[in-house]
Order: sequence, then C-alpha cells, then structure tokens
Amino acid sequence: MEKQFFLGFDVGSSSVKASLVEMESGQCAASAFFPESEAPIKAVRAGWAEQSPENWWQYLKQSLRKIMDETGAKGEQIRAIGISYQMHGLVCIDKELKPLRDAIIWCDSRAVPYGERAFNNLGSDLCLGHLLNSPGNFTASKLAWVKDNEPELFDKIYKIMLPGDYIALKLSGECNTTASGLSEGMLWDFQENRPAKFLMDYFGFPESVLPTVVPTFSVQSQVCRAAAEELGLKEGTPIGYRAGDQPNNALSLNVFNPGEIAATAGTSGVVYGVLGDVNYDPKSRVNTFAHVNHTAEANRLGVLLCINGTGILNAWMRRTVAPEGISYAEMNDLMAAVPIGSEGVSVIPFGNGAERVLENREIGASIHGVNFNKHGKAHLMRAAQEGIVFSFCYGMEIMREMGMDIQKIHAGRANMFLSDIFRQTLASTSGASIELLETDGSVGAAKGAGMGCGFYKDHDEAFASLKRLAVIDPDLARREEYLAAYEQWKKALSKEV
Repeated sequence: MEKQFFLGFDVGSSSVKASLVEMESGQCAASAFFPESEAPIKAVRAGWAEQSPENWWQYLKQSLRKIMDETGAKGEQIRAIGISYQMHGLVCIDKELKPLRDAIIWCDSRAVPYGERAFNNLGSDLCLGHLLNSPGNFTASKLAWVKDNEPELFDKIYKIMLPGDYIALKLSGECNTTASGLSEGMLWDFQENRPAKFLMDYFGFPESVLPTVVPTFSVQSQVCRAAAEELGLKEGTPIGYRAGDQPNNALSLNVFNPGEIAATAGTSGVVYGVLGDVNYDPKSRVNTFAHVNHTAEANRLGVLLCINGTGILNAWMRRTVAPEGISYAEMNDLMAAVPIGSEGVSVIPFGNGAERVLENREIGASIHGVNFNKHGKAHLMRAAQEGIVFSFCYGMEIMREMGMDIQKIHAGRANMFLSDIFRQTLASTSGASIELLETDGSVGAAKGAGMGCGFYKDHDEAFASLKRLAVIDPDLARREEYLAAYEQWKKALSKEV
C-alpha cells in the first residue's frame, strides 16, 4: 500500500513553507519553502506594509511542487490539508472571490488611531470584557481604515478574510473562517460567543462581510476541481485545520493545556501561554486570543507576549560589538566567561520600535552600569542576552497575574534557543523547565489536519512522535544570582519608562 500523507502549509510574510507528514509514523517526509530570498513587502508610505494575496498562492504552488517532486508523492496520497498563516492581516474580496486590493499585513501600523478611538469611545470595560483586548492595530481597525480612506472599494467588499482564510478559499472555493481567527482580528465576542456585533456596529461594518465560522479542527471545506487541477491534488481532499502562526506554533510544540507555554526567539520573541479562564490584562500589555482548542464549554485562551527587540539585538551585538567575523557560537563561548549578571551591566533591549508590554511606549535600547575599568565586549554581549530573557520574564509576570501557572516552556531548538546562556538564564530566572523540541509550523499544520479529519484521537496521539532534544531545568543552586540580576535589570528599566 502506498504511503499516505498530511499536507501542511505555513503562509508567512517572508515565504510559504510546505511539509508532507507521513500518516503512520508522524515523521516529516519533505519540506520546502518559496521564495528562497525574502518575499517583498510593499511600503508605499512609512508604517505601511502590504503584500499581494496572489503572490502567496504562487509561492504555495512552488513549495508544494518541490516536496511532491522530492518524494514522488501523488495527489491521491494526501489525506488532509492544514494551514498556518501570518496573523492579523486583512484580505478584501469581491463577489467574484478576487482580491480588491493588496492585503494589509500584520506589521502595518496605519490603523492604530482607529483602534485607539474605538477603545476610548466604547470604553475599556466593554472592549476588554468582550474582546479581551483593545481593538488596537488589528484586522477590524485595518478594515475601518479602508472604509474611511477607500470608500468606493469598501462598498465592493463581499467578504473580509485573514491570510489563511484566503488560502483556504483558493483551495476550496468556499469562504469560511474560525473563532480563533476572528479573535485575532478583534472580531470575536467572548461573552456572547459569537462575532463582535458591537464593534462591527461601531465601525459601520455589515455582518455579512464575515465568512462562515467553522471549527478549527473539522472538515472545513474540500479541495475544488480548479485547485486540484492547478496543484496536482485530488478533488475532495479535506481541509481539516487552520490557525494563526503563533497559536499554530504552540500546537506544533504540543501546547494545549492551561499553564503550558510556547516560546520563540527569532528577530522578535514571543511567549505564548494557555489560560483556562476568560481573563485579560487591563493595560493590554499582552494580547489574548482564542487558542486552537478553545470552545464555549472549555476555555482555552492563548495569551501572547511579543518582544520586538530579541534576536535583532543579539545580531546587532555580533555586528557592532563582537570581534569581527566571529560566529554566534563563538560569541556564546566568549560570554560564558562572564558571571551571571554581567558584573553589574544591564541591557534594556527595546530598540526595535514600540513595545506593547510597555503600553506601546518606544523607549529605545540602553546600556546601564558600564565600568570602563572592568567591562569589555563579552560583558555587553552577555548582558544583551540576559536583557532579552529578563524582558520575557517581565511579560511572564503579567501572565502570572492573569492566573497562569507557568511550570514548563516548550521551544524549538533554533535562533536564541541555541544559546546555553539564553536557555539557562530563562529557566533559572522564570523557575520553569524548558523542553527543546524538534518541530516546525508547517509540520504542525499537517498534524492539525490529521486531528481535524479524525485520524488522531487527540493532540497527545498527534504529537507522540514529537522529538524531545533536551530539557533545561532551573539551576536552583544559583537561582538567587539570576533573580538578583533580574532585579538589577528592572531597576535599570524603571529609569527609562
């Protein structure tokens, strides 16, 4: 019998990745992404960021072709499809199911004033109590900008979609979305367990622009004839799952239950924890969305902390401070000779724009406590990594205030998590063990599809093959040193905010 596969797509702003996962073994048979150089982002004005939805489709076709050619798999061997996608985007389509304009993507900031006005006019109790966030710069506010600035185009809108919804539309010809997806756009009312009519009414949006809501894990739609012919897939193949990239990253790390945490530390850093009760941060320093397994009967909320100045700070240190030409691994070796706390040096890592954890203030990066007689490059490099960790822990304090019991952090072995110093500092300061796992967003989406079509009975079965690479426990013998360094960092931060 021929092997059977699940197919996962991860639609990012830099590329689209595709993975084939063998059904029986749960192992990834092949992965590929396109384009190999970073996809373009259009910025007609400062603070704007747009991409063509049709380009995402073309990238998907290219990445799919690569893995099908590599494995020799045929369309009829693919049993279900899952989709992960860049969050918070806005795709507007007409009645012909064609995009009316380029998508306004996650890093576009033009809608900030619209969200702020909505929050002030509607009131914090209504917004936080029902949306669990300020309307902010999310999808609903982006649509408000279109309504105000492109009224003729707005009148032609048939449906609005998130990037993953658009890819599902291209695959199936059907318009639908999920409660998790609507929640990331500030279009889901957690008190009413339905789309947020009060915000739609405030902005003047007809409810008809929202696609049909389907469960995250379900046969949401099926591959249509046109897409099957274009992609070489089998008509009728079910689309069994979709989620935004951060909820999907948590799924990929088998993070489903209250108190479990998923963390990433690339250019920016994300800590995403699952909360079992409907709650929010009154200052909106972290964002709360419906997690992939959230239901009206069992609350599973994803609380997201984003730190913009993460790997980009480490890269800046390598480029600007470290001896010329050394690798990240060599940097880590140099800073290992510096004691915990960097002998009094603290680095505030917020040099990559406004930080939500600081209530959207832009304070910049800064270095504190330098003594010219004893501190060198290695002190600055270690203090930078410690500063990134401490910013994570600062946000995790907010999560704990919301009722989250953080005992374990799941992470992929990539980017900053390749550093022993970064990992040990995070474990020892937070008091949580870190499990390093071999995972990938498109592989997670494929396994999500397996759950959605009923092949796996639950997430534990779906991720039974997830490979654990290492466990980093808190260094209890030296924890007081780490906590003292964290307190030193917070005192430095207090001078800047």
